[in-house]
Amino acid sequence: MVKMNCVVVDDEVMGRKLLEENVKQIPFLNLVGSCSNAFEAMEVLQKEQVDLLFLDIQMPGLLGTSFLSSLAVKPLVIFVTAYANYAVESYNLDAVDYLMKPVSLDRFALSANKAYHIFVGKNVVEKEPQEDFFFVNVEYSLVRISIPTVTHVEGLKDYVKIFVEGERHPILTKQTMKSVEAKVMPHGFMRVHKSFIVNLQKIESIKHQRIKIGNYEIAVSDSHLAELMERLNASRLG
Repeated sequence: MVKMNCVVVDDEVMGRKLLEENVKQIPFLNLVGSCSNAFEAMEVLQKEQVDLLFLDIQMPGLLGTSFLSSLAVKPLVIFVTAYANYAVESYNLDAVDYLMKPVSLDRFALSANKAYHIFVGKNVVEKEPQEDFFFVNVEYSLVRISIPTVTHVEGLKDYVKIFVEGERHPILTKQTMKSVEAKVMPHGFMRVHKSFIVNLQKIESIKHQRIKIGNYEIAVSDSHLAELMERLNASRLG
């Protein structure tokens, strides 16, 4: 198993200790530094190869968001804070996740796994360029699907409907949702329901747990709602 070198940055002693304990519970995390402020973290980054930061925001001297913005080469970052008002800024900084204190071990593990998948995927991409298309069988023909043009995917019993920009009708192909999900997930897609995968870049609005993309409304299940809102860094549905 490839391990991620991580650093905990929190000015509160108890908060820092809890993060350290959580890190120790995750087998693919390797703690290489524990810092009480951004300046200590800078020193660690100069000495160590750091893959992931667990970063507080409200710290004396330099905010965590300002610290991250100042880095020329940014590791993956999970913000861990008691304040909700930095969520939008964290989204603009491409944070993996935004955790609100107190953080349970289950929630911490979910966030760490998300970072690990990105980390592993990034390493694969660096070794082998990732293609932004795939082929599906449609009526005995192979049809090329350009992933950036896909708005969403709907799963049926034995088939999936792939909705593509500029096409009047979805592309119907005999595939599993899992197989399509594996192809599109590295490109900013998310499963929001057992029957739906959406391109987060194509979302126009969200209201009452329904996503609007063009003329389509897509249901968001209760089990996926929290992750969706975290990824969009929105505080609540309208």
